[in-house]
Amino acid sequence: MYLDPGVSTAVKILVVGHFGVGKTTCIGSISEIEPLQTEEEITEASEGYDDLSGTPDKTTTTVAMDFGRLTLSDQVVLYLFGTPGQERFKEMWEELSRGALGALVLVDPERLSESFPVLDLVESFGLTYAIGVNHFQTSPAYPLDEVREALNLSADTPVVTCDVRDQRSSAQALITLVNHLLSLIG
Repeated sequence: MYLDPGVSTAVKILVVGHFGVGKTTCIGSISEIEPLQTEEEITEASEGYDDLSGTPDKTTTTVAMDFGRLTLSDQVVLYLFGTPGQERFKEMWEELSRGALGALVLVDPERLSESFPVLDLVESFGLTYAIGVNHFQTSPAYPLDEVREALNLSADTPVVTCDVRDQRSSAQALITLVNHLLSLIG
């Protein structure tokens, strides 16, 4: 892929993952602009829909999307769109996926089974993706090859550890995705 040094290329990237995995936090930690967030309080209306067992302290949820911007270089600007994590917002995913070049799929190694519907959606929309294993200091570290195997990923799908609260770590996960995209079209 040839990038004209005098022209910025805008790249639409989705930040996706299951409910409560850290999509809003990721975009908030990395966006160079004040991120647009559509967070609302979790109410009784979500009972029976949202499983809070993996995130008992969660009090808000994204109901439409998150949006942020990150300039990687003079030539590449990422427009980041975070999707809601619940199945009932699947139509929003479809809309947000239009024009996207790829997706950073965030996964929680303690709740990998919740990632399968997300991966199915990303693949059904034909998006190239990289996996960001959101790791917190209090959670056990899993070898990335074991995560790859558990998620049944192809050998060429990038898998990186990240902490979405940390700007540098989130940036590295996105750079991994962008490098993967460039390698496929380069």
